Amino acid sequence: MSRRLPLLLSAVLASAALTTAPAAWADPIPAAAPAASAAGTGSQPFVSYWYPNSILNWDPATDPDARFNRSRVPLQPRTGDPALRANPNARSGEGKIASLVSFGPTSNNPSQGSADPNYYAFGYWQYVDKLVFWGGSAGEGLILAPNPTVIDAAHRNGVKVYGTVFFPPGAYGGQLQWVRDFVQKSGSRYPVADKLVQAAQYYGFDGWFINQETGGGDSALAAEVRNLMQYTKAQSGTEFMWYDAMTTSGSVNWQNALTSANSPFLQDGSKRTSDSMFLNFNWSASGLASSRTLARQLGRSEYELYTGIDTEAGGYNTGVDWNTLFPSGRPHTTSLGLYRPEWTWKSAADRADFYAKDARYWVGAANDPSRIDLSASWPGLAGYVAESSPITAKPFVTNFDTGQGDFYNAAGTRVATGGWNNLSLQDVPPTYRWVVESSGSRLTPSVDFTDAYQGGSSLRLSGKLDAANTVRLYQTRLAVAANTKLDLVVKAPAAGPTRLKAAVSFTDAPGSFTTIDVGSNSGTGWERHTLDLSPYAGRTVAQIALRVEGSDPSYDLRVGQVALYDGSVETPAAPSGLTVLGASDVTPGSSQSLRLSWTAAAGGNVHHYEVYRRNPDGSRTFLGATPNDAYFVGRLDRAGTESAATLDVEAVSTTYGRSTAASTTVSWNGTPSTSSNLALNRPATASGQCNANEGPAKAVNGSVSGGNGDKWCALTAAKTLEVDLGSAKQLSRFVVKHAAAGGESASYNTRDFAIQVRSGVNDPWTTVADVTGNTAGTTSHPVNTTARYVRLVVTTPAQTTDPAARIYEFEAWGA
Repeated sequence: MSRRLPLLLSAVLASAALTTAPAAWADPIPAAAPAASAAGTGSQPFVSYWYPNSILNWDPATDPDARFNRSRVPLQPRTGDPALRANPNARSGEGKIASLVSFGPTSNNPSQGSADPNYYAFGYWQYVDKLVFWGGSAGEGLILAPNPTVIDAAHRNGVKVYGTVFFPPGAYGGQLQWVRDFVQKSGSRYPVADKLVQAAQYYGFDGWFINQETGGGDSALAAEVRNLMQYTKAQSGTEFMWYDAMTTSGSVNWQNALTSANSPFLQDGSKRTSDSMFLNFNWSASGLASSRTLARQLGRSEYELYTGIDTEAGGYNTGVDWNTLFPSGRPHTTSLGLYRPEWTWKSAADRADFYAKDARYWVGAANDPSRIDLSASWPGLAGYVAESSPITAKPFVTNFDTGQGDFYNAAGTRVATGGWNNLSLQDVPPTYRWVVESSGSRLTPSVDFTDAYQGGSSLRLSGKLDAANTVRLYQTRLAVAANTKLDLVVKAPAAGPTRLKAAVSFTDAPGSFTTIDVGSNSGTGWERHTLDLSPYAGRTVAQIALRVEGSDPSYDLRVGQVALYDGSVETPAAPSGLTVLGASDVTPGSSQSLRLSWTAAAGGNVHHYEVYRRNPDGSRTFLGATPNDAYFVGRLDRAGTESAATLDVEAVSTTYGRSTAASTTVSWNGTPSTSSNLALNRPATASGQCNANEGPAKAVNGSVSGGNGDKWCALTAAKTLEVDLGSAKQLSRFVVKHAAAGGESASYNTRDFAIQVRSGVNDPWTTVADVTGNTAGTTSHPVNTTARYVRLVVTTPAQTTDPAARIYEFEAWGA
């Protein structure tokens, strides 16, 4: 293999691209992590990060952000039947996959999602064994706890999550004293290790990835690092993954294998030091063979070694010696360690491009794990590692929600418009994406972001139907009782036969499906069909699939929910004690952000809580959701001159029944602003974006000083940016901040563009400003109009022939 960057060097370079906070080599280096948000305010809570000394001062009882960073989803057990694997070459019980992923910057990483739909909403958990929440930098903090939304999603899928502890090379800000601080002792205790355990237990994750690349150490320091891990394992169940960098001599010398120089960091005589090791990228066939031999000699499995491949720069274009890792016809040599698979998101032009690239990365070019070409340079990881499923207990419900969207629906009703991301709400993705069996044309399954029964997406089946199609969805292990039911919520473009059957197989014949007819829909809305499984009581469901039969040149059906449960849909108890912990102005007198808390509903059958505001007309607007008992509302808008707003929090059960609401009142101070930027932090959508960090939310975030990535950028043929102001507003002017306003060359300033408005989604757009020949970096456009939706249409994006639109801010001023 070609020599690749050491792990930390790759990380610090990535950190500079991800955030405007100090890069790992920046000066000066702070002595401690920034202070947490002040108690009693409604400011945005962020993910925790520390230095070795600053974590000693961390106490969740006094950290006002801590309760917002807790995961409430326990790690689910998983099942995997080798007889049901999609690809016959894939193995169960051999090589596994660990994934090192950066979901955002170290600092300013919001705790519970945000109003930006542009996010790495990973959906191939079935192939991953461990996920490392990658990040940290010398200029911000070396110890990074995982985001609770990522923990929730991973645990729901049976995947363990590790935080990161890393020490950079001296050339990139590393200080050997930080390593010494890390292993400091108090009597027989390692105080930093105790805090690592406390953080993992309080926040609800599973362990830590240790990446020590600071040079200058000696054998005594290396021994203390090992002692700290051994001490921690003796005190708790906290796990460690060790990165192949520091050796027993204390020097940093990547072995690219398990050798006598690094093996004590895995197994030190009779002492288990770490649970696994991530081997550096420059490995060879002989090195991996000797690693396997040494692991066995130490009494450890070779599959506790994760051989690294670096896909940060090239994704599935990365060259890999697959036959050395996963030889054909022989046991896997080791497990696989992925570095930065989020390349599929960061390199994507838009969400559709991301989903296509992510499928190519994980299940191959055919978007089907059963049809992988093993001769391809990147066959797809599903060709080697078999699927696992966390669906082992009832109830099982999926709405095919990916944890991101452009709106939010609750039980088929649109309760919020505008983009969002929150992986805490992600459903277990289908085990088989996508395996379609047919003797004729195959229908195309897809995640549809234009409609949903619950959340922001649904499953869509479309295409030419000329033969029976079996769409395998989930591998399960669900016992059928006398009162077990299977519900399907579906929507068709016309009333009449759905041509759909539920298909289930049982563990006594896992490859043979039994079908139950869904029947007809009476209209074009979402309709629930409840199927009785009692005839199969005593058997165990091994697969859930859909069968489509009949003939239709353009079949089109959406599936909004699949639920397998006993008895009836359960109504949970209501939460209580809804409290506003703090509020902060977004726009004084007109909007504010809030920190909320409540007491969890009794009974333990709650999937999540939904937060709403009551509107003056009696309707409700969805503000967000979480499995936690605390939630941050990024923006609550005042309705007219109301003196107070009422908020509701209701529990949603594991079968999606809804409780009565707990309520509280939020008072408004002062009078509404006569003029403010009404587009600030409002939901924004666009025709596309140049890369993952330049989405439409950047054009309404109120900032132009965050570097060249603090903008919306688009390369699409039609270049449009749309903002939903929430309700019809009286507008007095628009301000557009072009490339030069953000520090780029004036040659990139938008030359020709128009501003359009409308009050309803079905209304035609009205042009209120039409600009040609602009050269300025900031333009202002007086108007006198009322609108809810505002749109910027770029026709000539630059002064030259450069094809990219660059908009740092799009402001709509009014009352």
